[in-house]
Amino acid sequence: MAAKDEKIGIIGSGLIGRSWAMLFAGAGYQIFIYDIESKQIDSALVDIKQQLQRLEKEGLLRGKLNASEQFKCINGTLDLKQAVQDAIFVQECVPEVLEIKKKVFKGVDDICDANTIISSSTSTFVPSLFTEELKHRKNALVAHPINPPYYVPLVEIVPAPWTDPNAVKRTRELMEEIGQAPVCLTREIPGFALNRIQYAILNESWNLVADGVLSVKDVDKVMSEGLGWRYAFLGPLETAHLNADGWMDYCSKYTNTIHSVSETFKPLPKFEGPQTKVVGQQLEEMVPIQELQSRRNWRDLCLTKLAALKNTLTPKH
Repeated sequence: MAAKDEKIGIIGSGLIGRSWAMLFAGAGYQIFIYDIESKQIDSALVDIKQQLQRLEKEGLLRGKLNASEQFKCINGTLDLKQAVQDAIFVQECVPEVLEIKKKVFKGVDDICDANTIISSSTSTFVPSLFTEELKHRKNALVAHPINPPYYVPLVEIVPAPWTDPNAVKRTRELMEEIGQAPVCLTREIPGFALNRIQYAILNESWNLVADGVLSVKDVDKVMSEGLGWRYAFLGPLETAHLNADGWMDYCSKYTNTIHSVSETFKPLPKFEGPQTKVVGQQLEEMVPIQELQSRRNWRDLCLTKLAALKNTLTPKH
């Protein structure tokens, strides 16, 4: 596989921006990472090179180019125009501050042409909040990656009310090309899909600990040693489908139980007050703050090996 001529702009050289750069480089695109500080870019390039070399050494490198070839595809720049002009796709990865995103999207919009897709990595803001005033707003959308993006393939593609369906289609095709697993929402909704489901799990996890039903460690074990085993391969709806003689049979057997248990759920909690310290203390007993990075590294290795396993086992529907 040879490198491509097409250009991808990455705005922001933090952890998410670095992951996006690696993903696009794996497919041979020419990447320009923009940031406002040269030391930030330099640090990002050093980290990316080390990550690619480590992944290659461990046999976990994604894409068909080797680590050296992928790294040659990645450039750093302090010039927004250099990152954006003639790019087929621009991925914004700046902090989750609405005014910053508005400023960045305005700057990109002033430079890009009518065919450039302008995408945000945001997990917090629906795209209409920062794309309404753009002249190229029909090409603006959200492509929300899951942290860490290089190791978790899901990408949520979220259109604004004015996003051209063709921009969604092109984004989905691009995500599939670089090895991600896109899902397309038909309209914007707060929290998108993953966080809405994740928040429901977090809320009930909080309540089980707050009510003294389970410890933090045991709540997490319910997922890591139970639900998570199934959900790593099947979603909750297909899981239910397989747990009975089809979905209709599942509903006929369990609808009353699900409804009656759900009626016992408490009002939505807010993660504040003394209970946050209780949860925090138990989590720090499990993983001390100084060991977070080593735990993240272990997590990323597990995710990479799981991806390799899934590629050998998962039937393609």
